[in-house]
Amino acid sequence: MRSRIVLGDSLKVLRRLPAESVDLTVTSPPYNKRKKNTGWLVSNDSYSHFDDHLPEETYQREQICVLDELFRVTKPGGSAFYNHKIRWEEGTLIHPLSWLTQTKWAVKQEIVWDRGLAANMRGWRFWQVDERIYWLYKPVDDYLIGEELQSKHAKLTSIWRIKPVPRRDDHPAPFPIELASRVIFSVLDSTKGVVLDPYCGTGTTLTAAKILGHSYIGIDISPDYIKLARQRIQDSQTESQLVEAECAIHNVGRSYKERRKGDVSWPFGPRGSNSNGQK
Repeated sequence: MRSRIVLGDSLKVLRRLPAESVDLTVTSPPYNKRKKNTGWLVSNDSYSHFDDHLPEETYQREQICVLDELFRVTKPGGSAFYNHKIRWEEGTLIHPLSWLTQTKWAVKQEIVWDRGLAANMRGWRFWQVDERIYWLYKPVDDYLIGEELQSKHAKLTSIWRIKPVPRRDDHPAPFPIELASRVIFSVLDSTKGVVLDPYCGTGTTLTAAKILGHSYIGIDISPDYIKLARQRIQDSQTESQLVEAECAIHNVGRSYKERRKGDVSWPFGPRGSNSNGQK
């Protein structure tokens, strides 16, 4: 499939894409933070050509529709990685699983992104430094487990300590290219595929996909972000070292399967023994 970026509403554009044409989605939608929910360190969360201020029921309904369209365009066995966060409205916790479990996807894993930085430093609760990344899976023949990750990827655990991108004037909520690269490299590895981002913003996912040798499709409602994304992809070599550094940490001496065959290098001793090597 030809790589491209499409200007338009995500849901409307997704409905025009052919079924089962995408291998992997990596995306982070607007969070519906609403104007009153900016923090002390985040005084302006305004997007170009989009008002992140919807009634919560409307927002969740739209997200379900987008996610179900993503399911349709994804190949069986394909995945979507959906970055979001836990929010509070007038003291009531709003968890992304409240709408994710209403979609057609199987929720394979919840990954904690430890940003190490809080946007709101008030004392109503412990400072929130985490966001969530949901691994959504499209089963093959109702087999929910899917294929196993290679050990060099799986060892990175379900807590990702990746520093956020410093805030910029051109976009209020960019995520690190290392995060997108980790997802793409872990899931696709050396198999070439089509990577989609229906809220592509300034092109983080698309740039990572290009550097890693994949085709990409980006969608965004803002012509300003589309312009920035196209330029960023054109200049992708300036970010290749960040992607290469991320890929370099995906390594392991021996696989899990090799270690559990009684190899003494397995940290708990031979299979079937305790930590002292005794039966």
